[in-house]
Amino acid sequence: MDKEPMTLAGYNKITGDLEFLKKTERPETVIALDEARQLGDLKENAEYHSAKEKLGLIDSQIAELNAVISKAVIIDPSTLPHNKVSFGSTVSLVDVKTDEEFTYTIVGGVESNAEKGMISFNSPLAKQLMGKEEGDEIKATLPGGIKNYEVLGVYYKEISLI
Repeated sequence: MDKEPMTLAGYNKITGDLEFLKKTERPETVIALDEARQLGDLKENAEYHSAKEKLGLIDSQIAELNAVISKAVIIDPSTLPHNKVSFGSTVSLVDVKTDEEFTYTIVGGVESNAEKGMISFNSPLAKQLMGKEEGDEIKATLPGGIKNYEVLGVYYKEISLI
């Protein structure tokens, strides 16, 4: 069985999402479905079909989150050395051609959010950064082409998913 590494913050977020779906979203949708069912002819009952579709989506989200949680391996990045890039490391890079600087934190797949600088350890860039240290240059093959980066720094900072 595949393991899904994640931080405690990521684990707490998905268990919270699961709890909300099970205790709030699903029961409310079941009530809406029952109320719609009482409106009569189900063939032309938009409320019924909408509630039934929403319930199906909620059930598949619950199943998906349960699957992720069952594979979860919680890693505390603060206990790992960050002299080289590893899970939970924050990495500062500079594009050698453009001098543009980037900062990424390497996290689990469920926690990744590129807009917030959180990239999955499974992403093409993270895979190529693993084990690198300050001063290393990498030629990263990315979906947008080949980029040359220099690692400006590798460090640990608290991961916030908010």
